[in-house]
Amino acid sequence: MKKIVPAFLLACTAFAVPMGVSMAQDAQLAPISDYVTSDVKPWLNDPAIIEAVKAQNTANANLSAADVDALDKKWRAEVDGSDHSMIDGVLNNALSKFLQGKKEASGGKITEIFVMDAKGLDVGQSDITSDYWQGDEAKFQKSFGAGKDAVFVDEIEKDESTQTLQSQASVTISDDKGTPIGAITVGVNVDAL
Repeated sequence: MKKIVPAFLLACTAFAVPMGVSMAQDAQLAPISDYVTSDVKPWLNDPAIIEAVKAQNTANANLSAADVDALDKKWRAEVDGSDHSMIDGVLNNALSKFLQGKKEASGGKITEIFVMDAKGLDVGQSDITSDYWQGDEAKFQKSFGAGKDAVFVDEIEKDESTQTLQSQASVTISDDKGTPIGAITVGVNVDAL
């Protein structure tokens, strides 16, 4: 009996540490989730977002995985190159202008915003992203991939360029019928909350 009790207590202790870490992390992420719910979600139904995502979904409906990969490679080449025609096309569209305005109006709470279509391709963005296809990343898979009303708040990390603590929060975007059509990722400056 003496061997069973210590083993049982040891097993309970082993589970207590991860749950404590998770609860602490959840407590850190709660203000980010609250901010996104109160300050971002209200404008996700704006026609500037909905119509742009729907239009790109229609335009990209027949893209193959190879097509998506080729677009992503072109984007990445432009990030490091001198030709920015694809990047400029996205950064200068109406949705990107809308997102840039939302970022500026946030008073420093938002560090970046980008909207993705149903394939995980960028539709609009406040700032240049390092890649064009987000479909293989948790930010897309745990928002759009999780369905209507999904919110995914990623871990808090230090942004080396701005020296601020930030987290990316991603939310599924749905049309007026409640059908998921895309997702949005918002970089939140934790220091500004």
